[in-house]
Amino acid sequence: MNTDLIFYIACGVSAAVMVIYYLKRKHKITSALFGTVSGITALLITNRFGGAVGADLPLNTFNFLGSAVLGAPFVAGMVIIKYI
Repeated sequence: MNTDLIFYIACGVSAAVMVIYYLKRKHKITSALFGTVSGITALLITNRFGGAVGADLPLNTFNFLGSAVLGAPFVAGMVIIKYI
């Protein structure tokens, strides 16, 4: 199986899990907006100040959409992967 296909399937499953999570919340829109804003803010802060500790994440489509859909845990995961 192609690794790109596995990657796209994993991204789709993660996005579907987050959509289901937000739909089950009491305040759906507020939860989704908070998760999106916190993820994008974490990405921007990491991009701006992460170079000082070696965790500089580039601003590209993948990182932006990942942090918008999955929130701050996505950014934390990317930083951990960068150190490994």
